[in-house]
Amino acid sequence: MILSAAGAALVLDDSGPGLPRVRHFGAGLGPVAGAALLPALTSPAPALLPAQGDGWYGRPGLSGVRDGEHWPVRWTVSRFDAVAEPGSGGAVTVVAADDRAGLELVSELVMDGGGLVRMRHAVTNTASSPYRVAGLTCALPVPGRAGELLDFTGRWALEKAPQRRAFGQGVWSRENRRGRTGHDATGLLVAGTAGFGFRGGEVWAVHAGWSGGHVHYAERMAEGVALLGAGELLEPGEVVLGQGESYRTPWVFFTWSGGGLDDAGARLHAHLRARPLPVRPVTLNNWEATYFDHGLDRLVELAERAAAAGIERFVLDDGWFRHRRHDRAGLGDWYVDEDVWPHGLHPLVSRVRELGMQFGLWFEPEMVNPDSDLARAHPDWILGHAERLPPPQRNQQVLDLARPEAYAYLLERLDALVGEYALDYIKWDHNRDIAEPVHDGAPGVHAQTLAAYRLLDELRARHPRLEIESCSSGGARIDYGILARTDRVWTSDSNDALDRQAIQRWTGLLVPPERMGAHVGAARDHVTGRSLPLAFRAATALFGHMGVEWDLTSVSQEELAELATWIALHKRLRPVLHAGRVVRADHPDPSALLHGVVLPERAVFAYVQLTSRLAVAPDPLRLPGLDPASVYEVRVAGPVPEGAMLPEWAGPAAAGPLRLTGAVLGELGLPAPSLRPASALLVELTRA
Repeated sequence: MILSAAGAALVLDDSGPGLPRVRHFGAGLGPVAGAALLPALTSPAPALLPAQGDGWYGRPGLSGVRDGEHWPVRWTVSRFDAVAEPGSGGAVTVVAADDRAGLELVSELVMDGGGLVRMRHAVTNTASSPYRVAGLTCALPVPGRAGELLDFTGRWALEKAPQRRAFGQGVWSRENRRGRTGHDATGLLVAGTAGFGFRGGEVWAVHAGWSGGHVHYAERMAEGVALLGAGELLEPGEVVLGQGESYRTPWVFFTWSGGGLDDAGARLHAHLRARPLPVRPVTLNNWEATYFDHGLDRLVELAERAAAAGIERFVLDDGWFRHRRHDRAGLGDWYVDEDVWPHGLHPLVSRVRELGMQFGLWFEPEMVNPDSDLARAHPDWILGHAERLPPPQRNQQVLDLARPEAYAYLLERLDALVGEYALDYIKWDHNRDIAEPVHDGAPGVHAQTLAAYRLLDELRARHPRLEIESCSSGGARIDYGILARTDRVWTSDSNDALDRQAIQRWTGLLVPPERMGAHVGAARDHVTGRSLPLAFRAATALFGHMGVEWDLTSVSQEELAELATWIALHKRLRPVLHAGRVVRADHPDPSALLHGVVLPERAVFAYVQLTSRLAVAPDPLRLPGLDPASVYEVRVAGPVPEGAMLPEWAGPAAAGPLRLTGAVLGELGLPAPSLRPASALLVELTRA
């Protein structure tokens, strides 16, 4: 059985006993019948769910224990349904059982038209005694030439830091027990050929689309077989199946590329882009402008300044609800504070809409402050053991969403507020790790995550036009489970543009620009304390879902006009930035970055000088991803950075736009400007 699309192929061999074996996942194999491949498929191959009964002595795909007699699982397939559309992917469903072990398995595998593979398994207990699931993961093989691993780590305000290592024998496992995706979550675990980069090398990658505990792992056996795998990370006793009950894994996503990380990322982006979004409005969030100071006059002035700069959406952040004058009280009391807002939020909402902007509101539904009316009335709604509270973080605890009464309260409050104010947008925050989660005497992250998904799904069903942002103290909940239910992620709590260049670069492997929040912060960043010019802050935010998080009431008219220029530029380029293919050059100068977004007719690139350059002359700008045969007109887009020394083609004396083929621009490139540190030059290309 061969699934193929977009130059990728997956080969399943169902000729033997037991589950089908995955013989190949990688480059396309051309128009060849599956039977004709058998002589070439001599190397060891893992089953769709690896187990010792199939000759696999690595990490098992399923682990668990039955209360009573233990039987290792050997699957007998009862159904193999496959729909293959050569060149367009297809789907496979395998149903198997082991009557002696008392288990049934349903495995689903789908390849979409972009060559992206997603997989999930479901196991059902068919016996009378309980079955305790310890783990159920999805895995696909990678070949021996995949000799390097790339994964990511991070912390608050500095997410997605890359780290590379050799892919040797044994297991490299990234495990997360934070109850949310985590600042240090890898997001993608990548295996590749030696020296792979953005534009070259062969790579394979895996991502678990799950917002709770999770695991990503790479394993190479002495027998010569290697795997990439991922799934939910379960705590002991978290999933116990009674007779007839099932556990299903989240979707796990696998991508392959013969042309480096950019192509692998493009296949992932296509999956998210299959769910279309409306035009992404330039957004102002008031948090770093006013914090908990919610005076109506000040917020109206901020909204008026925002509208004057061309901003299209105003989001009121933390501090609008009862008892919330600081971060030590009020979470859970989701009623507009009558002392601060005697007429409700209506005066502000009305003025924002008069100014032509949408209105959004911040919530943190899954959390509660012990100092709140909700916690005092319902202490039993806190996720934890009844006799002892979990350790506090950020002065807050977690609400047990799997408790029906807590869930119903949150749904009623969210539904009522979205309805009363006709909210266009919710910033949905989640500001702490989940520690010691106990639900009905068992570990509670699995049930909590599913309940959060249900809450989001139900709210969206009641308000189909509502847009929702996933924020988790910045980028601590970015995964395809939450992105199936939300419209963008808050990439990081740091708006420092230098740090953001790297954060957005690596987060962008998984998330396309239009779903990645990127804001222009204040001149002096409130996290790092670093001061950066407006032009650099704006050029960085331009390549995401652009927004502003800055007290515009304190800026000069000149700064407001400069910001308005950048916002207008973003709007003009938005059709390219939010629909094109993201490309990143493997630029030889470590002090600079070169990245862009490419459509067939148009492209936008940024040449970013991060730090001082060691070489006297900058390296040429070799622009990747263009059609080699097409001729492009090349011009500078937007303001020229202060102190830039421009080459002739970009300078004021240029006779007109430069015209070059994509082949020349990709191979020879453009003479580069000489830029000061923390500055960027934008280049726009139009096919002639």
